[in-house]
Amino acid sequence: MTKATEDAVLLGRVADGDHEAFTEIMKTHEDRVFSVCLRILGNREKALDATQETFLTAFRKAHQFEGKSTFGTWVYRIAVNTCYDQLRKQKRRPADPMPEHLDPADPTAHETVEAAALRPEIQEALASLPPEFRTAIVLSDIEGMSLPDAAQTLGVPVGTMKSRVFRGRRLLANHLGNQNTI
Repeated sequence: MTKATEDAVLLGRVADGDHEAFTEIMKTHEDRVFSVCLRILGNREKALDATQETFLTAFRKAHQFEGKSTFGTWVYRIAVNTCYDQLRKQKRRPADPMPEHLDPADPTAHETVEAAALRPEIQEALASLPPEFRTAIVLSDIEGMSLPDAAQTLGVPVGTMKSRVFRGRRLLANHLGNQNTI
């Protein structure tokens, strides 16, 4: 049984009210969902909140999963939308300042959560990007999703995804002082 098939079976059980199946599927995907949320929001506490909200939404809407994509794509789309909602709410009230120093990622870390932190200058540069470019960079370059999968996750054409990644990379390079690299 493939991972996608296994996830679909578990989600079917979740839709029938099986809490243990939900716990199992959540454990499988929570590290990557948290990683996406952390990189989009740039704040550990907000990312934890977004991750929790993502899985609550997935649980409530499990019966709506149609299987047109993998569960991973579906839950990452929920995570991205949750992060966008949080970013919109932040615009309405003063934002919390970013911490002075974020620890660089530990290259020897074996767990996604431990390695989720980025170097401070990269985190700052990511935070400076418009949300649609930041999300494209996070999904394709940091999470390693293929452009078609990332496009499906965001609900945009592949060409739009390519454009957002290109523009995001260019903005990152400009912010980091590497204009000649792209």
